[in-house]
Order: sequence, then C-alpha cells, then structure tokens
Amino acid sequence: MHEAYEAAPILEKLPLQIESIACYEDTLLVGTKQGHLLLYKVKPARGSGERKFEVSLERSNKSFAKKPITQLAAIPECYILISLSDNVISVHDLQSFTQITCVSKTRGATLFSADLQKHKSLSGEVQPTLRLCVAVRRKLQMFYWKNRDFLELQSDLSLPDTPKCMAWCKDSICVSIKREYCLIKVQTGDQKELFPWGSRQQDPVIKQLGEDRLALGRDEMSILINSEGGPTMKYPLTWSDIPLMLEYDPPYVIGVLPKYVEIRTIETRLLIQSIDLTKPKLICHGSGHVYLAANNFVWRLAGIPISKQIRQLLQNKEFELALCLANMTEEPDDEKQKLTQHIQNLYAFELFTQHRFEESMNIFTKLGTDASHVIGLYPNLLPQDYRNQLEYPDKLPDLEGGELEKGLLALIDYLTQKRNELLKDINKEMQSTAIVEGTTTIKSKKQLSQIVDTTLLKCYLHTNDALVAPLLRLKDNNCHVEESERVLRKKEKFSELIILYEKKGLHKKALELLMKQAARPASPLKGHDRTVQYLQHLGQDHLNLIFEYAEWVLKQHPEDGIKIFTEDLPEVESLPRDQVLDYLEKISKDLAIQYLEHVVVQCADETPEFHNRLVHLYREKVQVKMTEYLHSLPEGHPPSKAGQEPGELGELRVKLLNFLEQSQLYVPERLLTHFPLDGFYEERAILLGRLGRHSQALGIYVHILQDTELAEKYCKRHYSKYKEGNKEVYANLIKLYLQPPEPSSLGLTSGMRYNPKPNLPAAFKLLESHASKVDTAQALEMLPANTEVKQILTYLENVMEEKAASKRSCQVLKSLLYAENLQVHEQRIHYQKVKCVITEEKNCKVCRKRIGSSAFARYPDGVIVHYGCRFDPSKNYLPDKF
Repeated sequence: MHEAYEAAPILEKLPLQIESIACYEDTLLVGTKQGHLLLYKVKPARGSGERKFEVSLERSNKSFAKKPITQLAAIPECYILISLSDNVISVHDLQSFTQITCVSKTRGATLFSADLQKHKSLSGEVQPTLRLCVAVRRKLQMFYWKNRDFLELQSDLSLPDTPKCMAWCKDSICVSIKREYCLIKVQTGDQKELFPWGSRQQDPVIKQLGEDRLALGRDEMSILINSEGGPTMKYPLTWSDIPLMLEYDPPYVIGVLPKYVEIRTIETRLLIQSIDLTKPKLICHGSGHVYLAANNFVWRLAGIPISKQIRQLLQNKEFELALCLANMTEEPDDEKQKLTQHIQNLYAFELFTQHRFEESMNIFTKLGTDASHVIGLYPNLLPQDYRNQLEYPDKLPDLEGGELEKGLLALIDYLTQKRNELLKDINKEMQSTAIVEGTTTIKSKKQLSQIVDTTLLKCYLHTNDALVAPLLRLKDNNCHVEESERVLRKKEKFSELIILYEKKGLHKKALELLMKQAARPASPLKGHDRTVQYLQHLGQDHLNLIFEYAEWVLKQHPEDGIKIFTEDLPEVESLPRDQVLDYLEKISKDLAIQYLEHVVVQCADETPEFHNRLVHLYREKVQVKMTEYLHSLPEGHPPSKAGQEPGELGELRVKLLNFLEQSQLYVPERLLTHFPLDGFYEERAILLGRLGRHSQALGIYVHILQDTELAEKYCKRHYSKYKEGNKEVYANLIKLYLQPPEPSSLGLTSGMRYNPKPNLPAAFKLLESHASKVDTAQALEMLPANTEVKQILTYLENVMEEKAASKRSCQVLKSLLYAENLQVHEQRIHYQKVKCVITEEKNCKVCRKRIGSSAFARYPDGVIVHYGCRFDPSKNYLPDKF
C-alpha cells in the first residue's frame, strides 16, 4: 500500500447536524437537519502545500428550507443548486441562493439523480445538457433543464416499489427496488432485473464510475456493469467491510465503510490505503476534490502529490497504477511521455523477472526499447563485454531449462517483429529508449539489425534448429559472420555454415570447409555432391575459384565433376565456354569431349570453333585407339569397317562419322589436312563432299574402300538438280566406274597400294536406276565405243519412259493454264459490262467522303474511290488489282 490521500479536517464540532454536502471548485456546501445551508470557501493554507486548509464561512442561509436538506447537487455549468427538502425538488441560484423554481410536480420525492452531459456545438462551443430523475413514491419523473426551469422529458415510469437508491448511466437508470437492482431504459421504460443486493447490508449502493460504468454494492463486493447491464470486469471489487457509499476519484474508488475509509483501484483491484475516520456517513466529489462528512464533522481527502505517489508505487512495483497516475499529471506532453515510457520499461522488466515473457516483450515492442537491451536480459546471447555495459533496474533472473526455452520463444517473436521494422530504410538512424535511463542506446539501424539477426540465429539453434537455414538464406540477413561462425561450429551445423559463407560471399571458406567435411564419414557433407552443387551456383564472376576447386572433384570423380560445367542451370550456362573447354582439355581430353558434346548437342551452340574442336578430339582419340586395334590384329587379318570396330573404338568412330554427317557448322577445309592419307577414308570422303569435291569423295568409296553401296548413298545425299555442283554427282560416279582416276587425284601418294579397274556392270546398273538424274547425251558419250545396245537397252527404255511422262505432264499443265486464262478473260468482260453511276450519295470506299465531281477510279469489282485514294496503304480498302 501507499498513501494516496491525507484526511484534513475542514469542520469540527459543527453545532448543526449535517444532512447533505456538495462541492465545486473551492466551495463546500453543507445542508443541515435544521434546514440551514452553509457555504464555505476552502483554500490551501499558505506555506503548507495541499494538506492544510484555510476554511471560511462565506454565507449562511438559515431560511433555505423549513425541514432538513436531505440531498444537494451543485451544477456550476448551469449556475444552479438542486436540493431536496420537505419531499420536493427546489432549484436555487448557485451564487445568491435565490430560488429559481420549485418543481411542484415532485412533491412526495424521496431522492433524485442528476446527469450532466457536455456536447460540442457546430461552432465548437461546449454546451451542457442536464437531465434529472426524481423518485416520487413508486414513480420516476424525468426532467430536462431549459430556460431556467425543469421541463418534463417524458411520461413517468412506474415501479413496483419506492426506490432507495439510483444513478444514471448513459440512457439508462439503475435503481434499487425492494431488495433487487433493476436497470431501466429511459426512452422505452424497459426494465431489466439484475441481481439482489447483499443480504447483510442495510442499504443498497449504486455509484456511477465514468460515462458507461456503474458499481453496485452486494455486501463486501462491488459489481461493475455497463449501461446494458453487462459486467465490465470478470471479478468484482472486494472491500474489507460492507461499504455504506462509494465515490469515484480517478483512478481510485473510495469506499466509506462503517469504521474507516478504504481506497482501491478498479482494474488491478488493489487496496491502496485505509484511513481511520469517526463514523463518516456522507461523501461528495467535485472539481477533483473529495469531502467526507459525519454528523458534525467534515474532512477533505487531500491527494498526495502525484509525483510522490508515483515514486512510492515504483518502489512497491505497482507499475500499472503508476502509469494511470502518470497520465493524470499536468506535466508538458514530452515530459509526460518520457515518464510513462520510463514506468513502462520498468514494468516490462518486472514482468520479465516474473517469467511473464510474452507480456514483457509486447510492452518492449510498443515502447521501441533498444533491442540490444532486451536481448541482454537473456544469458549468452550478447558478447559478454557488451552485455557488461548494460544497466538494469534489478538483478537479472537466472533462466535455464524449460523457462529459458519459453523465454527464448517469446524473444523470437519480438525479434521477428523488430527485424521487419529495422529493414525499412536500413541506413537511417533510429530513436529508441533504454530500460534504465542514461544507458547508451544503438542509433544505427544497420548495427542493430546485425545484433537482431545474429540473436535470432542463436535462439533458433536453442529452440528449433530447422529454422536456422531459412534465416541464413534470406537475401537481407545481417548475421554477424564471425559470431555466427563461432556458434554454428560449436553446434557442428556445417550445412548451415556453408549457407552463411555462401550468402556472405565467402566462397573460398565454404569450399575449403566442404573439402574437409567430404572426407569425414559421419559428416552430413561427406562426399563430393555438395561441392559440385556449390560450384554450379557460383557463376562466371568466380571462374578462377571454380577452376581451382573443380580440379579436385574432376580428378577423383570425373563422371560427377563434369556436371559442374554441364548442368542445366543459369549460372552454369553463363560460364565462358571457350575458357572452360581449355581448362578441361588440360585435365583430360575425355572431359573436354563430354563438355563439347553437351555444348554442341544439348545447348545447340553454333560456334564453328567448338564443332571443329570436337572433331579434332574425336579424331585424336580414334587415332590412339586405332593404332592399338591394328596392332592387336593377327597378321593378314583385315580390319573391320569404319564404326564396326570392337569396343570403345567402334563407338567413337560412329560418333565421329555421325557428327561429320550431321553438323553443318564445322569448317571442313581446316579439318581435312589433319586426317592422315593412309586412313580415315570414310571421314575424308565426308569432308571432301562438304567441300564439293564429289569426284574425290566418290573415288575413295569406289576405288579405295571398294564399296559401291556407300558411293550410291553418297550420291543420294548430295544430289540436287537445282544446285550446280551437286546435280552431276551421279554422272561423276558413272565416270569413276568407267574411267578410274590417277592416285594423285584421290590424294594418294605413289607408295600406297592402288590398282583400280573399270566396273561396267556397276555403271550400267546405276544408269538404269537413276536414268532421270544423268544427262543422257553425257552418259552415252562416257560409255566405251564397243558398248552394245542390248547392254544399255533397259537404260534407254527408262529414258524414253521418263521423257514421255515429262511430255504428258507439260501438256496437262498447258491445258490448265489455257483454261485459267479463259476464265480470267470472261470475268474481265463481265466487269466491263457493269454500269457505273455517280450519284450525290456515292462515297469513296477509302476516305468515306462524297465522290461528287472529283476524279475517280473504278476497280474491277465495281468499287468506286477517289483517284487520289486508289492505292493509299493507310486506308482500310486495299484491292489487289486495279
């Protein structure tokens, strides 16, 4: 408890018996049993602060009433005093006590309740509205104040019994009827029974607490309801004894008990103070002053200065009440805000020490408390030298086990919210508060963001390590590298450490760690897969680093290492292919072949140099394998045909031949010289064909390889009657059959074995099969002079049939063209016969304007346009012909 009030005697041993009191500003009104009305001025005594008062009787009206003044209400806003005496309501002027009116309808009244509402007019002026409810026997009479008189507000409301107590609450009136509390809607008269008042209390107690709250007495309890009759608090206020009456002096409720006065708070329901007074029976409140009265005594409850109360409350750790009082101070707004922030920080710290972590973090969030100070509440989250610089109101609690985890979960929510705030304009300085005033706070958002993210990392490691990787993957994560590295290594979170290195651009560190962990059997990073994945995502900006660490994988696991350069990823595709190829070729020609196959086939790269190099690499490897193969053959055993060799040699030879056939991008003249003359005949023939040297290519097939089938397939691939160099390939082949060339024309040296002979049957067969593809005169001219007609009879018949078919085709085409010409001619005659009449309404189909007397053009389909619009491409109508 603390002292909120001090009871100061105002009147002592008054010779008159007090029946009622009222107050406003520095004025105290006392109504007596003898009908006297006394007006006192109460002012603080000079030099005594606010606890001793100078009291002077300013006026005494002995003839105010003939009978006891049982109830008083001062309404300074309306300059009137309402009184109940001799069971009738009277209204007097508040200054002169001159009677303004006597509400005659209220004769028989036993009590009244006034309700003053203040409203702002359109001009901004505050206007009071006064309503009055009077209990007259079993009825409630409603009045409103206007033109210096109380006028009837509505019809009277009937009750089952005479009320003993009542109070307004918005548009409802709560009354006590018999032993029940009842809530009555003023406009409709609807009544709602609430609950009985206490069985041990003599009189009911109803007190309005603010605009929409009532306190109803039930023995030692005060139950709080709103204007609808619903409870406003889960638990009632509980007093030490049965209150006789209540008064509300925010934030306190003052209860007058039989032997003393008790002061409590509403929300926290705390007992603040008990004051011993001799049989008080009346209490009133006005203009912030509280007066208590007994039969012959009056006390004033002088409020202890709020600043002193706040200090006491903070010492007692009653922070919520301290906040209420802080908001009531008359300090400037900035000072008031500073005070409330200080109290809230202390309150949040106290909640933390009570292990109410979520509530504590919520307050710190609203206050904008420096996040580093909040983090410092927990052990082992901040560097010890930095944590030692922080100050706190009291000793920090020792957190461990389940309580520590519970606290960290609340901290995670707090840090997540704080992180989102900090990311807005990260380079801007920020304002924050300290838990203890005067302690240094961090101004830089960037620095604080680093502390927040690093702490989040530590919290996740302690509570849910599955969240560590997602945090580190955030593009805006600001984890401190060295500190994060330390805690991750300590927990052996190497996969997460790799992510940290990657996001911070420390790729060399990441790769070194991957290489070390690759050899550890128990490590989650064992093997080379993660290294390959990491290198794949580095991109061309780190090409040298890729080359440096890829070599380790390529030499130990070439089949997986090549994926570093061939995976279908944007970063891999961005690597400079020429540099990658040079690098791989230095390590292994097999790797270079695999890479070029990926680049040329899968990526469809059209760079001639890559196609040339792939041919060279195939050739070089085939040469090596071919030498081994030839040496392995028994003496006199002929080698297999190209592509049919056993094992890898045959597979490579097929790849080489297929690539030479299919690729259109290599440069044949640059490749041909690299193929030896004493081998690679099939490959040389393909290259010669690409160069248009068909006779040499066909000579290799016919006279060196002695394979007429390959020769004819060659002719089929290259023949084109529309291409000058290719329409005579069949003629070239016939000539080679009939007239074998010299060895030098085939590129053979004199020392090489070459003994060609004419092949008349093959020539005759070729003529018969492809008669239409060889010029007849040229073919007959190439045949030997001793050729008999019967040898070429089939050929001649085929020629004659082909010529006859060609003639028939031409005749049909001629007839079709003639028929089409006749049709066009008839259509033209039809259009010429169509009349063309230019009327006033005739418009141009192009510009949509009237033709009139302008020059015009007429299309074959009869459409008329201006002469100048006839071929305008910007218009809608564009006929094909004029």
